Amino acid sequence: MLAEKPTQTLSTEIIKGDAVFILLADEWDPLVEKSMTHTPFQYLSYQKAWWDHLQPENSELNTVVVRDDGELIGIACLYVMDDLVHFNGCVEETDYLDVITAEENAEMVWTAVFNTLCSPEYPEWELLELCNIPAESPSRTIIPKLAGQQSYTFEETVNEVCPIIDLPATFDEYLAQIDGKQRREIKRKLRRANGAGAELVIIGPEDDIDEAVDEFLTLLRKSTFEKRDWLTDGRCAMFHDAAKAAMEAGILQLLFMEVNGRKAATLFNFDYDGRIWVYNSGLDPEAFGNLSLGVVLTAKAIELAIENGRKTFDFLRGDEIYKYRFGAKDTYIYRLNVTRCEQ
Repeated sequence: MLAEKPTQTLSTEIIKGDAVFILLADEWDPLVEKSMTHTPFQYLSYQKAWWDHLQPENSELNTVVVRDDGELIGIACLYVMDDLVHFNGCVEETDYLDVITAEENAEMVWTAVFNTLCSPEYPEWELLELCNIPAESPSRTIIPKLAGQQSYTFEETVNEVCPIIDLPATFDEYLAQIDGKQRREIKRKLRRANGAGAELVIIGPEDDIDEAVDEFLTLLRKSTFEKRDWLTDGRCAMFHDAAKAAMEAGILQLLFMEVNGRKAATLFNFDYDGRIWVYNSGLDPEAFGNLSLGVVLTAKAIELAIENGRKTFDFLRGDEIYKYRFGAKDTYIYRLNVTRCEQ
């Protein structure tokens, strides 16, 4: 039950452009830390990096800020393009998105945001398209109710799956819970890689982060033609910014498998809130192909997560078959569309 609050204490503001990242610099992340959707993608550093390097052409950032008696309680970081409104970060690079607010304030904040979106002060739009909202988010029940109050059309669809592994207390327990054939394959590949002298390299604060990210990007580019073509200059710059910010915050996990001094496989993860978030990966298929170092690195990352007491290994978006071979189970993210019907 939502606590009753006098509506006159609420205020909303529209902040245009990237000034929002400066104006809310001291308040943004503390709000994220108590937010209902609490992931690395809500933090100011990630949101700013995405907008700085990947903002769509002819788009305008129009963030709705909600305060209660002067205290920041809600951020809806949105951009408008071609009569569409999207979350900043939508779609490809950002796996979880939502309004930034505590769960107990979600309905109050969304109501204030929606009223602002429907006001003459907000830029004209025809479709509100909110992508990558987690299944458990209260937004999925609040938005259709608000749309109905305005006689707007609402549609919800599954955007994609995010396969995850619930981690047990030990790596042996983890291996015991997956398919027997896959368990034997993982053990065999780990033994073979260890016998060949393959080593896990974990990038730390003492390392050159720019050099490490460049090595990661080289391997990502070599992985597939699709990744090579996807990796634009803007995305390269974003990886650099995101890595530096995550390293500074202590949540970057950048891993490599190395043989005889040559890095052949890599994972760019976030290690945050008891969960490993597998943001992207890279592999040189021509380097030690017989060692299956991509599989080996993922297995070692899972083992490391368990050793460090993490509870969840999140592969993030995509239904690639290898995720299920490691025992991952689907969770879902949703797209909420509100079509504005003028009366």
